[in-house]
Amino acid sequence: MTFIRDRQFYRFSAYGFLKNLRFFEPFIILYFREIGFSFLEIGILFAIREISTVLLEVPTGFVADIGGRKTSMVFSMAAYVVSFLTFFFFPSYIAAAGAMILFACGEAFRTGTHKAMILEYLRLTGQEEWKPDYYGATRAASKLGSAINALIAATLVLISGSYRYIFLAAALPCVINMINLASYPGTLNGTDVGSHRTSPGIKDTLKYFVSIFRDPDTRLSIMNSAVFDGFFKVLKEYLQPVLKAMAIGLPLLTALSADRRTAIVVGIVYFVLFLAASTASRCSGKFSRRIKGVVKSINITWIIGFTALIIAGIFQELSLYVVVIVAYLVLFTLQNLRRPLCVTYISDKVPHMVMASGLSVESLIKTLFMAILAPVCGYVADLAGVGITVASAGLLMGLLYVPLRLRKQVEESASVL
Repeated sequence: MTFIRDRQFYRFSAYGFLKNLRFFEPFIILYFREIGFSFLEIGILFAIREISTVLLEVPTGFVADIGGRKTSMVFSMAAYVVSFLTFFFFPSYIAAAGAMILFACGEAFRTGTHKAMILEYLRLTGQEEWKPDYYGATRAASKLGSAINALIAATLVLISGSYRYIFLAAALPCVINMINLASYPGTLNGTDVGSHRTSPGIKDTLKYFVSIFRDPDTRLSIMNSAVFDGFFKVLKEYLQPVLKAMAIGLPLLTALSADRRTAIVVGIVYFVLFLAASTASRCSGKFSRRIKGVVKSINITWIIGFTALIIAGIFQELSLYVVVIVAYLVLFTLQNLRRPLCVTYISDKVPHMVMASGLSVESLIKTLFMAILAPVCGYVADLAGVGITVASAGLLMGLLYVPLRLRKQVEESASVL
């Protein structure tokens, strides 16, 4: 027995697949380096994006819960489109900063909101026991999109010889996704069964929102999920310079330019990484049941995660790039095993009426952490190199495991597994 794969399941999956067709992602640092930005300047751009997201995160969660989640998602896609077009038409630092703010607007209206719609749908259809499996399956579709994205992006760079055109191409999937999101049923805007209201109201929303912070187990689980994801999202970008160095050093395809050789290597490696991530997401529920507990699973992935970062950093300094790629493969797999489990547990603790707001709190903490971590890593990378940066971040992540690891009593509360 398993969850129902109906039309709405495939709409959810299509959203994730299209959302992850961000052709610029495997090349964004290389693009910024191409137009002359230092690692510190790149880190500041990422910080601008994350700080803007922080400022918008919770307010947009309230807007989604009170004004309509589907409408918020459509607006999110529109903000992405304007951001990508800005990157394409105006390749300057000031324009890049503005595009990052627009991208942050899209992120803020999206993060937490779509997960809340999935969880609401499972509640309405009586499938809550399948949360990790259902969310893992839809997330697998999004990671499959990332895998295909890497191949398409590499092809675009290979044909054009430039990283710039991938931003223009990235706008098209967002437009298609706007149409997909508009087809979602109205009940996913937040309507309660048997009620004529389309939202819980501002007073009730604030009351439920405040209740999120009263449970120490909930606070700890949100911090654990947010900080791990923050490390992952900042440090995964430092794989790109490694792949470029590897591509240039390969005694193959020497007739091609450095950028085209890099595109081939990046496309293949990221395809494998995201294919592994897709499989990991699909198996998240099975993984937790095999480990015999959501808490134990989350803690184990944290330990292996910071170990993989330390290994990646050390071997990057030694120019043993194959080991670095394997370490990142482990990191991508772990992040996608643990993400559905974290969302499942947090959703058990947060009232469904304010699920978008609750998940936005997690995203807020993550983006605030990334806003601090990204420029610091950029500064260290300019001074000491990328390998030292990644290894040092891994050590810091290991130190943070002690205060942020989940306790056994949290596991007893997780009833879905």
